[in-house]
Amino acid sequence: MIECHKDTAVVILSYNGTKWHELFLPKIVEEAHTGYEVIVADNASTDDTLQYVQSNFPTVKTLQIAVNHGFANGYYEALKQVKAKYYILLSADFEVTEGWFPPLYEAMERDEILAACQPKIRYWRSKECFEYAGAGGGFMDNFGYLFCRGRIFFDVEEDKGQYNDNIEVFWASGGCFMVRADVYHKVGGLDNDLYAHMEEVDLCWRMKNAGYKIGYIAKSLVYHVGGSVISYGSPQKLYYNFRNNLVLLIKNERGTKLLWLFPLRFILDGVAGLRLLLTGNFKQTFIIVKAHFHFYRDMGKWLKRRRENKKLITVRNVEGIYSRSIVWDYFLLRRKKFTGLGWKPKKLD
Repeated sequence: MIECHKDTAVVILSYNGTKWHELFLPKIVEEAHTGYEVIVADNASTDDTLQYVQSNFPTVKTLQIAVNHGFANGYYEALKQVKAKYYILLSADFEVTEGWFPPLYEAMERDEILAACQPKIRYWRSKECFEYAGAGGGFMDNFGYLFCRGRIFFDVEEDKGQYNDNIEVFWASGGCFMVRADVYHKVGGLDNDLYAHMEEVDLCWRMKNAGYKIGYIAKSLVYHVGGSVISYGSPQKLYYNFRNNLVLLIKNERGTKLLWLFPLRFILDGVAGLRLLLTGNFKQTFIIVKAHFHFYRDMGKWLKRRRENKKLITVRNVEGIYSRSIVWDYFLLRRKKFTGLGWKPKKLD
């Protein structure tokens, strides 16, 4: 067990991440004086990650996970071994900036109902733009589709200061994610059966169903490389996006809503698969079918998790759920930017 002497543990899950630590760990360590300790959790790397960190960063604590069972399981195993008031889950391919930590910490200290928050996330390769998976905070529409402020489907916005307010969101990016340790463990932590993708959304949804808030803190800025383990657009990512989105719904959504939502999602996912088929993307169509098959095959497991989650529900916090269809607004009404939706999220206190 690693017992932190400061309130916050920045836990970096790393798999063959030496090149990222060479680039980004010096700044993370340099900023640690603002109030956190740094821990690198090696997720069964096959390179010299652990040796490199131990040799070059003596103030960084390390722990090793014997077998790599994915992102969610890596943090599931690592955080069982870390004692702190707050965790920051930080992927190895993130660059932090000067003063990135205090705004997050101050927001959590101000509001005990704020269970988790994220910083503003921009793209490392094009630093004026928001990053694909996180951007200015995460949302979900009425049909379970996810999007971000600053990124809707294939359109990523340039950051011109349009999202410089602190707001309540539906989910915070798992790439850089500050969370209260006691709440994290109370709701069961990351679900390691999700393997990767949307595991942070599932966690945020459980915390919101338990009455907590999730926030976006604009004064904190980080940059993300993205796609360094599972690349954007890869078959593996497509599979987990379709399967895990269904898992999110069955685990956390109201039962009365699922009666009409699940048949509709089956049709909508079928339309997506048919579109890929007609454009010659046979492999991607098969991946969508496979994702659905595996979801229904494991229905008993997901229903068990749903029963466990229901015991934690107090007052459902639905802030961050867009009442319309983001698919309809984006593809048919051509609303490509968050500001074009005509919807203003609730500001944080």
